[in-house]
Amino acid sequence: MPIAPDSPRLTVLTGPSGVGKGTLVTALRQQHPELWLSVSATTRAPRAGEEEGVHYFFHSPESFEALAQAGGFLEWASFAGNSYGTPRGPVEAQLAAGVPVLLEIELEGARQVRRNWPQAFQIFLKPPSLEELERRIRGRGTETEAAIQRRLERASEELQAEAEFDAVVENSDLAKALAELERLIGLA
Repeated sequence: MPIAPDSPRLTVLTGPSGVGKGTLVTALRQQHPELWLSVSATTRAPRAGEEEGVHYFFHSPESFEALAQAGGFLEWASFAGNSYGTPRGPVEAQLAAGVPVLLEIELEGARQVRRNWPQAFQIFLKPPSLEELERRIRGRGTETEAAIQRRLERASEELQAEAEFDAVVENSDLAKALAELERLIGLA
């Protein structure tokens, strides 16, 4: 696996739902507050307690579309009637200031970033097995059986994409996966 260079760079982390991306990103940021996690833009209305620029950058559908047309997103998609994307400007500003940047995004978004920012380092996080992934998703206790089945079907498809990435990290042991991410991002 490639070793991260000394200079700050854009790192993309993706993997199936339930693989532990959020848990690992939280741990990374606790141990490395210098790592900047990109804030997404959205057209959905703010929820209670959400702050502009902290949780999301909130846009009208028109301003989001204008930004997308102007190339202002590294990646974006629409689903459930709303649009979501990674604004290019804040990422570029952080990198220019010497700050390492992390994007935690879905597979299709990672593919868009690959086209729009080919120098980004892309990491695929995978579970030890599909059975373990199912156990984790079911352990949340938050989804219907139909939703679980959809997530597992999508995960099976996403796992076939691991060869597209610069590095693959298996999340079978949280501490080992965290150490590997630190090494790959250049924080270790």
